[in-house]
Amino acid sequence: HTPSFVGSHITGYYNMMKGILTNLTEGKKKDTTNGKINFIPGFETYMGNLRELKHLTQAMGVDATILGDNEDYLDAPNDGEFKMYQGGTTLEEGADSINAEQTISLQAYSTTKTLEYIKQEWKQKTAVYRPWGIKGTDEFLMALSEATGNPIPAELEKERGRAVDAMTDTQAWVHGKRVALYGDPDLVIGLLQFLLELGAEPVHVLVSNSNPKFEEEAKALLASSPYGQGATVWGGKDLWHMRSLLFTEPVDFFIGNSYGKYLWRDTKTPMVRIGYPIFDRHHLHRYSTIGYNGAINLLNWIANTILDELDRNTIIPAKTDISYDLIR
Repeated sequence: HTPSFVGSHITGYYNMMKGILTNLTEGKKKDTTNGKINFIPGFETYMGNLRELKHLTQAMGVDATILGDNEDYLDAPNDGEFKMYQGGTTLEEGADSINAEQTISLQAYSTTKTLEYIKQEWKQKTAVYRPWGIKGTDEFLMALSEATGNPIPAELEKERGRAVDAMTDTQAWVHGKRVALYGDPDLVIGLLQFLLELGAEPVHVLVSNSNPKFEEEAKALLASSPYGQGATVWGGKDLWHMRSLLFTEPVDFFIGNSYGKYLWRDTKTPMVRIGYPIFDRHHLHRYSTIGYNGAINLLNWIANTILDELDRNTIIPAKTDISYDLIR
């Protein structure tokens, strides 16, 4: 579904999803809805995010169909029985998705053509919500509450409280830190939302597979916060460009996929591994980055990278070790 040398993996994803849904739902339209809500995770490589999505929708009492659900494909237990497909959404459920009340995507730019097709051909309400950080998750849950009439349960309010508590504890270490980041468009928007909530200051925002709508959205998001005023959005640039930026306009840390380890080696800039692909570290795909639980994971990775670097820089006896503290 991705012609050679056209677009990127997110182009292939929305063409694939549109093709699957077109074929699955042909002739399946009914006069009444099935009362369900469809959720499209998008080009999602964190299995923990699929579990978090299910956790949030179940807690909200949503009758959900996930298009598509690859949660168990990468980390299903080995029980000695061969299974071609592990769990997931059935073909029958996928075919009936045409009769849902609405479709919510968690990524705008990896589902562009898919959402256009659903809106135009299925005549179905569509929306995009990115449940990253506190505000993003709040907006997602409030949308589910409005759609179902169900209140947000105490369970999720406690999760929110834990995330806010964690951010309050750690905010002083992240506030004012200069950050560079790169990745796919939706990932970068989600990270920007979270970083701005912490008071971190994005400086270099680089997306190789960019597009004008993304750049407009990113610039508007940055302009909405006093911490985003010094940022530049670099669309269509590569990591060689980022390497130059890290030398000429240094930052306190950068966020990106495994390819950034060469930037870390060359520029000595601390690196936080978030994104796709992650080849050189194990099990990060098992964690969530969305929801209140995902916010704590993001905070953990970012803050502890900062503290690791602080320890490395205060380790010289009789010179810097006066700040080599046991408690941070």
